[in-house]
Amino acid sequence: MAASTSYGPRPWTFYVLAALFTLFVIFLYGPMIAVLVLSFQGPSAALVFPLRDPSLMWFDELFNPRRVGDVVGAFSRSLPLALIVMVLTVLIAVTAGFAFRRRFPGSGLIFYTAIASLIVPGLVLSIGILVTFRYLGFSASWYGSALGAHLSWAVPFGLLIMFAVLGRLNPSYEEAAYDLGATKWQTVRGVVLPIVFPGIIAVALFGFTLSYDEFPRSWLTVGSRNTLPLEIWTMTTNVTSPALYALGTVTTVVSFIVIALALSSILIIQRRRSR
Repeated sequence: MAASTSYGPRPWTFYVLAALFTLFVIFLYGPMIAVLVLSFQGPSAALVFPLRDPSLMWFDELFNPRRVGDVVGAFSRSLPLALIVMVLTVLIAVTAGFAFRRRFPGSGLIFYTAIASLIVPGLVLSIGILVTFRYLGFSASWYGSALGAHLSWAVPFGLLIMFAVLGRLNPSYEEAAYDLGATKWQTVRGVVLPIVFPGIIAVALFGFTLSYDEFPRSWLTVGSRNTLPLEIWTMTTNVTSPALYALGTVTTVVSFIVIALALSSILIIQRRRSR
């Protein structure tokens, strides 16, 4: 006869922590859900509840603007900028991560110089980049000065992730590959990269999202044509319609799609490893 197990009543701290966690989830996702719901307001509705005459007209307004700003143009700049930042962040972070696996003269100085931009206010950094570009005779643009500003924000995060991932890599895997006759390049390509690939995906995700959502480092560096965060900020001062909610819904969906692709890639890699 199996003995019954009794855990007894839960302590009061459990209920306090559960309530705090519930409030945190509501605070985190409540505004997002409210924006999603209000983006379907009808033509006679306002920016507040209740939802009236559900319609898709504000989504149509985004892609066929009559009163809103240049949302399509802003998106066509933000998306390629984020993709370029993602690719460059991965290339820089991965190569630097491998280079820093061994100490070399000046490595500490280079490391702290690379991550110093994390403590510099984004607006101050954008002012410095704008002044530098103008001094050199270049005009501000999303593919020039803004790209550099976004890299100064995304690359340090990528470096920290790769340093952590490669720091946990067991050297015995590489030693085993060398014992079997593999060259350094074959070891990196066939052993190291497959192991650290989930970390590389994390670096890519950080690079994309940090650029896609960046405001202060974009404000003065993108030039006369806004990126999507700047366009949203402009709409909050010029447009008072549920089109703002529709834009928030679209950008949120894009972000979730990118996150889902990244997580799916990691799951696929882990399943292949387990076989």
